Amino acid sequence: MGLALACTAHDRTWQGDTYVTTEAHTESTEATAPTGINLTDVAAVKVKALIEQEGRDDLRLRIAVQPGGCSGMRYQLFFDERSLDGDVVTDFNGVEVVVDRMSSPYLAGATIDFADRIDAQGFTIDNPNAQNSCACGDSFH
Repeated sequence: MGLALACTAHDRTWQGDTYVTTEAHTESTEATAPTGINLTDVAAVKVKALIEQEGRDDLRLRIAVQPGGCSGMRYQLFFDERSLDGDVVTDFNGVEVVVDRMSSPYLAGATIDFADRIDAQGFTIDNPNAQNSCACGDSFH
C-alpha cells in the first residue's frame, strides 16, 4: 500500500539502575494485546480517521521493523490490505493492527501513540526493547 505514516520513536534507554524515557507517553485504557503491542485510544481514533479518508474498509495498520537507519533498525507504519503468512492481527476498538512474525519480538511491549501538539505531530513508538536510538528519532538498536 502506498500510504506511509510518519512516526517518531520515544525509546527507553538503560542508565544505571533505571530506565530513562526520552519523552512521556500517554497511557491507554486498552490492555496490552497478545502481540505485546499496545495502541492507545488516541492513536486508534487517528488511524480510524485516516482509513476513512482513504475511503476503503480493507486497510489495516501494519507495524514492522526493518534493517536500516543510523542505529541499525527502523520502524515502518503503513496501511496494508495484505495478509502475510505468520501475521499477528490484533483489534483495538475496530482498528486492526498487523505485525509480521519477524517484527513481533522487536515490538513486544511497545506502545504506539499519536501526538498532536504544537511541538510534535505524528505517531510515536515507545519501545522498551530498544537499547538506544539515534538523533533522527525513528531508528533504534
